[in-house]
Amino acid sequence: MTSSFPPPASSEVAKPPWRECGTSLERPGPAGDRAWRALRDAAAAPYRPAGRFAWHFARGKLRHDPVFRALLERGTLHGARVVDIGCGQGLLASLLQACADIERAGLWPAHWARAPRATRYLGIELMARDVARADAALGRLALAPRVTCADMRCAALPPCDLVVMLDVLHYVDPEAQGALLARVRDALRAGGGSGRLVLRIGDAARRRGYAASQWVDRVVTWSRGHRVAPTFGRPLADWVALLHSLGFAVRTLPMSRGTPFANVLLSADLASTDLARAAHD
Repeated sequence: MTSSFPPPASSEVAKPPWRECGTSLERPGPAGDRAWRALRDAAAAPYRPAGRFAWHFARGKLRHDPVFRALLERGTLHGARVVDIGCGQGLLASLLQACADIERAGLWPAHWARAPRATRYLGIELMARDVARADAALGRLALAPRVTCADMRCAALPPCDLVVMLDVLHYVDPEAQGALLARVRDALRAGGGSGRLVLRIGDAARRRGYAASQWVDRVVTWSRGHRVAPTFGRPLADWVALLHSLGFAVRTLPMSRGTPFANVLLSADLASTDLARAAHD
């Protein structure tokens, strides 16, 4: 049994929050920087009604984590039907809505890749508190995102075009990691067969950076009111080999700029058996 995406919102929604929060794309500075400031302010704005913690967490995450801007500049978030596993308070859904609003206004940076064009969003999150924050923040978005409280190891995955998993897969043991990635592959195949998995992991082979990221991960988990669970990392080469064995062609991108961590972004596209084998060789 698979979960389903919510229908598109049919009711009128408020004007884009980037027009309400005082952000201007006319500020001095490179066009990409101005656009990014507008996007991150717009994506954080819906969290104000969800409480101070939700809003400050959203602002801090977008300001200090390099992954979100990199995903947009490179056009990595390719796919209309998005499943966000380990979505937290659904920040990616708000960012996708901000992208759509700013592109519609004709203000998308010309030197970036094209804006993501999500039409459906399903978030899966284990922590009920984060789901509650998402529900309080995202109800008025035109994207009509749905965030469900479920364990990613057994949550139903609908046919989709894009699956995003940022800093979450290390929370389950290696056997569960492989089983979940196989189910992700099957959901992408059911969605049309040309889907993409975007996965950020810590490279356990880089011991100091990996240890630093794990320490911060535990602190953030505790600060969000959650139990600190054991983690199960792998060296980058092992992650890539696992994805190749499941039929993905993988590109890697370091994702620790400005941080002491060992994070790597993996963009994994479904590939034929021959292509996957060639990439592995």
